[in-house]
Amino acid sequence: MREAEEKGALAPAVQKAIRILDLLAASPGRPKPLSDIARELGIAKSSTSNLCASLEEGGLIRRTAGGFLLGRRSVELGSAYLAGFDQIREFYRICEESEVLSRQLVQIAMLDGVRSLYLAVYEGRERFPLSASVGDRYPASATAVGTALLAELSPARIEALFREPSHLVSLTNRSTSDLASLQAKLEITRRNGYAVDDGEVHPSVFALATLVPSTRADEPSFAIGVSLVHPSDTLGERERVLRALQQASAELSRPVLVHPRHEDDLTSADRTTTEEFQ
Repeated sequence: MREAEEKGALAPAVQKAIRILDLLAASPGRPKPLSDIARELGIAKSSTSNLCASLEEGGLIRRTAGGFLLGRRSVELGSAYLAGFDQIREFYRICEESEVLSRQLVQIAMLDGVRSLYLAVYEGRERFPLSASVGDRYPASATAVGTALLAELSPARIEALFREPSHLVSLTNRSTSDLASLQAKLEITRRNGYAVDDGEVHPSVFALATLVPSTRADEPSFAIGVSLVHPSDTLGERERVLRALQQASAELSRPVLVHPRHEDDLTSADRTTTEEFQ
């Protein structure tokens, strides 16, 4: 949104401040000089200076020698937001108590437009290149968690979201790069009940994810996923991880009511795996 468009907004200054925060969030850890912020957002430098001063005073951004970064207040607000979801509070407990997930890199995310927004990460194993951190946004069409979340939407909604070709971001030569391929992948995901990222984010990574559907109209759905590294992963490990994710999704869908289940309590549906692994 440029300045001409913001004139019709209810609070143009607030809109501009939000755009500054979004810009800084898009390049975490890399300071943005005042002149770069003004140029990239198309805002007058004097207005940008006043807005940054107000945001800095409120602790939402901080000034460094190289420019501006997000401030501690943005972390506090993010934490307060996440605290409103039972699923996020329960995520770490479930991972810790799971014999399988406690030894994996597990992530929980929500959909943010055409991207997956990572809300929490359990590190049961060493990280690898391109693994997401809390607050990162990755192309939903390429990630397993994003695919699980997109599969909840109708084909018509998917077409509207990805009408712009630039929304389909290719990170590797295996990334989903066109709408027809995305729709086909989502149909497979709906049929199987879980999502797969086979080298779409990183050539050596195979990821699985399951949906944690919203149980209330005012809450988003989430997806929980595990990333495995080639060639050390095996078919047996993938099957165990999928069962653990299905169990975790069931618990997270009813965090107050469901207690952890043991392997012997898994249903036949939990035990089912498909030829996707072959």
